[in-house]
Amino acid sequence: MGEFNRAARQIAEAVGGIENIEAATHCVTRLRFALIDETKVNQKMLDAIDIVKGSFAVNGQFQVVIGQGTVNKVYAELVKETGMGEASKDDVKKAAQKMNPLQRAVKTLADIFIPILPAIVTAGLLMGLNNILTAEGIFYSAKSIVQVYPQWADLANMINLIAGTAFAFLPALIGWSAVKRFGGSPLLGIVLGLMLVHPDLLNAWGYGAAEQSGDIPVWNLFGLEVQKVGYQGQVLPILLASYLLARLELFLTKRTPEGIQLLVVAPVTLLVIGFLSFVIIGPITFAIGNALTAGLIAVFGQFSAIGGLLYGGLYSALVITGMHHTFLAVDLQLIGSKLGGTFLWPMLALSNIAQGSAALAMMLITKDKKQRGLSLTAGISAYLGITEPAIFGVNLRYKFPFVIAMISSGIAGMFISVKGVLASSVGVGGVPGIFSIMSRYWGPFAIGMLIVLILPFAGTYGYARLKRQK
Repeated sequence: MGEFNRAARQIAEAVGGIENIEAATHCVTRLRFALIDETKVNQKMLDAIDIVKGSFAVNGQFQVVIGQGTVNKVYAELVKETGMGEASKDDVKKAAQKMNPLQRAVKTLADIFIPILPAIVTAGLLMGLNNILTAEGIFYSAKSIVQVYPQWADLANMINLIAGTAFAFLPALIGWSAVKRFGGSPLLGIVLGLMLVHPDLLNAWGYGAAEQSGDIPVWNLFGLEVQKVGYQGQVLPILLASYLLARLELFLTKRTPEGIQLLVVAPVTLLVIGFLSFVIIGPITFAIGNALTAGLIAVFGQFSAIGGLLYGGLYSALVITGMHHTFLAVDLQLIGSKLGGTFLWPMLALSNIAQGSAALAMMLITKDKKQRGLSLTAGISAYLGITEPAIFGVNLRYKFPFVIAMISSGIAGMFISVKGVLASSVGVGGVPGIFSIMSRYWGPFAIGMLIVLILPFAGTYGYARLKRQK
C-alpha cells in the first residue's frame, strides 16, 4: 500500500494541506473534497501526481479523478494520513454548500442508482451474451446458435435467468439503495421491493393484455377494489414508497420504547406502506411513469433526429454536472415499458466512445510523456465505459477534443435515433455496448460506432495540426 499512501499524502498537500480539507469522500472514480479555500490548490503539483488523471471543481466540491478500483484505496490511505473520519457524500455536500432543490434531486437519484449500477451493468452484459446465443441471423441465416446447436439451449436459458434476475427484482435493488439513502433500514427496503413483485401479483408486463381482456385480479377490501398488479421494471413506485417507508420508520423509532421496537416499528411500517403502495402510491406513480414514458417515446418518434442530436451531443456535458446518473432511471423505465427497450442508452455508449477516440488522438498530439500515457489509458477506459479520466484528465484540459467529441456523438446519436436503435438492457457504455443492443439494430449501431471511432479522432488530430501550423 506504499504507492497509495504516498499518493494520498501528495494529494492532500496539493489541495492545500490537511488544514484546508473540511471533508472528503469518494465515488466510483473520484475523490470529492469540500475545501476551505480552493485558491490554495496547487494545480501543477496535483497534475504531476502519477495516479491523478484530472481534477475539477463543481457544486462547491473539488473533485480529483483517480480511477475505478483505485480511488477507494487512495481514500482509505487519505483517511489514515489526515486523521479525519470517513465522510458520506451528504457530509461533503453539506460542507461544500447548500444546493438548490434541482441539485438535491439530481444528487439523491445519483446516490440511489450508483450503488446498484454494477448489478445492472452485469445483468446487461449477460443479457448481451444471451442475445448472441439466441438471436437469429447473426452467425447463421435465419437461425440462432442454439437452433443450430441445441445442446447450447439450456446454457443459454441459465444465462438468461441469471441475467434477468436483476431486472425482474429491480424494485428490491432500488428499495435497498433508496431506503438506505433516506436513512431507513435497507432490509425493509428489500422486503418492500420484493413485495411489489410478489409472484401472487399480476406481472406488470402482462398488464396490457389483462386490461384488454378484463381479467385483472383484484382485492376486495370491504368494498374497495384494489388491483393485484406487480410493478416489475417500474422505478417511480418503489422510489416514492421507499421515501415514505424511511420517514415512517424513523418517526416510529423515535416514539416507540426500545424494548418493543422489534415488535412495532418494522411490522407497522411495512403494513402501512405496503397498503399505501398497492392502494395509492403504485397506481398513481404507475400511471405517471407510463404517461412520461409515452410522452418521451412520442417526442423521439416525431423528432428523432433532433432528439438524437441533442441527447447524443450533450450527454458528455451531463457527465460533468453528474446529471447523467438520473437518466438510468429513465432507461430502466423505458426497458420496463411496452417498448421493451431504451433508445437513450445506445447514445450514451456512443458518447463514451467519442470521448475515448478524442483522448486517443491527443496521445499522438501532446509532447508531454505523462499526458501521452494518460491519454492512452483514458481512451481505453472510455472505450470500456468509464469516461471520467478521458473527459476530466484529457479532453476538458484542452477543450477542443471535448467539443469535437460532443459534435461527433451528436451526429452518431442523430443517425441511430432516426434508425430507431434500441437496447434491450443497460450494459457497458462503450465498445462492448453493442451486445446490449437488440440484434436487429446491430447494423445501424455499428455504423454509429464507426462514426464515433473515426470522427472524434480525425477531427481532434486535424484541428490540433491546424493550430500548430497557425
